[in-house]
Amino acid sequence: MDSVDLQVLKSTAQWLKQGRSVVLATVVETWGSAPRPAGALLAVRDDGQVAGSVSGGCVEDDLIERIRKRELAGDKPELTVYGITKEEAARFGLPCGGQLRIVLEPLREAPWLDQLLARVSARELVARELSLETGEVRLTAATRSDNMTFDGRLLRTVHGPRWRLLVIGAGQISRYLAQIGLALDYSVIVCDPREEYADTWDLPGVELVRGMPDDVITELNLDSHSAVVALTHDPKLDDLALIEALKSAAFYVGALGSRSNTAKRRKRLAEFDLSQAELDRLHGPVGLRIGSKTPPEIAVAILAEMTAVRHGVELATVGTKESKEVEQEGPVCATTARA
Repeated sequence: MDSVDLQVLKSTAQWLKQGRSVVLATVVETWGSAPRPAGALLAVRDDGQVAGSVSGGCVEDDLIERIRKRELAGDKPELTVYGITKEEAARFGLPCGGQLRIVLEPLREAPWLDQLLARVSARELVARELSLETGEVRLTAATRSDNMTFDGRLLRTVHGPRWRLLVIGAGQISRYLAQIGLALDYSVIVCDPREEYADTWDLPGVELVRGMPDDVITELNLDSHSAVVALTHDPKLDDLALIEALKSAAFYVGALGSRSNTAKRRKRLAEFDLSQAELDRLHGPVGLRIGSKTPPEIAVAILAEMTAVRHGVELATVGTKESKEVEQEGPVCATTARA
């Protein structure tokens, strides 16, 4: 789940503890150009205060009003649909005839909610099963391959860090990359066997491992929900990690460095048992070309490129020829970036 929807659950828990009633709305299916994806959450308090969104503002006003009048979700969970016809879609501002199916769940007390938040806080992946017939909720362990499902009677949603980010190197850029990664609900692991870097790492919520990067990647058994970013500028560490990462199922593999250094790295990697297709998976210089120069800007550029790859956006459409002049050079990589 993303951080926006996690905050919806936290707000819901707080309101319930204050004695308020809440209706939790979950997008279960979309058609056309729906503004929010399946799984998106909205919490509506009994006085109309809200947290989250199910449509980016298209249907919220109508939904909130109907909930406040108890026209919807009065006593038990139910399904409501917006945008059945082109006329209704246009009325609610749903683009291209979009359609939303939303499960509404009235809550006055929810003992499962604190359990769910505690497990997510512990970086667990949790499935929540809601019966529309009874309103009962059951929590179970989930796997990275699990997705939200809804069959009309049972809603199963997945909560927690479904995506992993392995950062090679515990330097300055890594700190910002890890912080933003956490905000995007990645489970972040930083790997650095160098004592001078690892001993000073103190970022809460991030796992630090001190093994050799190639061994760590092998042990993690990276899947298609995993990303690897090498930031040490030390070929003994970065190259070993990249060899294993490029052979893995990781959806994104990137490495810091200038164009010239990246070209040299590609030649070194080509001497190992990597196919051309595997070598072509390397993103280097790492990050979108957005003119980044400071460590936090470099981290933003990297996460932006990861997000684009994750969502299947064609990277060639991002940035311009003029924006590709700044390079990530070795000694100054903490303050320069791929533009």
